[in-house]
Amino acid sequence: MIFPFFKKKKEKIEVPRFRVDLHSHFIPGIDDGSKSMEESLLLLKGMASLGYTKVITTPHIMADAYRNTPRSILEGLEGLREASREAGIDLTIEAAAEYYLDDGFEALLEKGDVLTLKGDYLLFETSYFAKPMQIEEMIFAIGSSGYKPMMAHPERYRYVKDPLEEYSRFKELGVFFQVNLNSFSGHYGKDAKAKADFLSQEGMIDFLGSDVHHKKQVDTLSDVFASDAYAAIFEKNRILNDTLL
Repeated sequence: MIFPFFKKKKEKIEVPRFRVDLHSHFIPGIDDGSKSMEESLLLLKGMASLGYTKVITTPHIMADAYRNTPRSILEGLEGLREASREAGIDLTIEAAAEYYLDDGFEALLEKGDVLTLKGDYLLFETSYFAKPMQIEEMIFAIGSSGYKPMMAHPERYRYVKDPLEEYSRFKELGVFFQVNLNSFSGHYGKDAKAKADFLSQEGMIDFLGSDVHHKKQVDTLSDVFASDAYAAIFEKNRILNDTLL
């Protein structure tokens, strides 16, 4: 007979940690992320301390708010790289963009004037509350243009009312899902956490991103990496972050 208090403790399974982060806002003064180079360097030091060796920062491009261009982003990237080198931060820094699906995006796509991640993944987002009427057509256009559509933080879209049906439809359209790590901590609210957990359980997550805008989000990542929710991701999902090295 084995007494309850002599039960063997369940061994803690070691879970992967990735070298690449693919969604962040580190270039200062270009969108709603870092406001200064000093803040950017603080954030980058935090990412390096978490074990990342490469970050792909992704400024917003939105016709009505952040009219960034590949040129302005790459110029900002060079300034960030130089400051990072001078500060002795051991990180590879690259840049792409986070595209808002609006009329301006359609024009950029037609011209081929876009910044993608390695492998031609194109990171896009939508309104959190209103599903774009032509979202399927725009996703099809991304694929037809030779890019792989990657949806930023699908768990944060409030308009998703039937997760199984709606997320499955996006998958049928060839969409890769990039879930925000901090969603698993409840950082963005109960709805986002519930949907992040759902995507994890259904094996629908392809990439994990920090989506760092400010220091609190870097600090919260440590707790996420130590959580059961993070460990559970690897039971049913193949996470592709390090294919972007």
